[in-house]
Amino acid sequence: MDYMKELNVAITVCDKDGNILQMNDKSQKTNNGNLVGRNVYDCHPEPARTKLAELMEQRTTNAYTIEKEGVKKLIYQTPWYDNGAFMGLVEFSLEIPSEMPHYIRRPKAERM
Repeated sequence: MDYMKELNVAITVCDKDGNILQMNDKSQKTNNGNLVGRNVYDCHPEPARTKLAELMEQRTTNAYTIEKEGVKKLIYQTPWYDNGAFMGLVEFSLEIPSEMPHYIRRPKAERM
């Protein structure tokens, strides 16, 4: 079962050289087509290219929000690994409401 194919979250996976390996349906719709086989660096202008290179080199996570045409999104870019070996980045792009609740959860021990 490919549960990510029709998930209402854009998911794009690239290898450590920036080659796009997978895009689910939402990612293809968001990015105007299937870009599998293209390089992620070619799909971004500066300074995003430099940021992606830094994420690859440092193997770190980058998270931020954007608003485009009135739609607010959370972008979450994070490394992926196979048996401990760095393999590339995965980007999750989620549409979020303009205003949304924020909850602070405490560990059970603090609630007593």
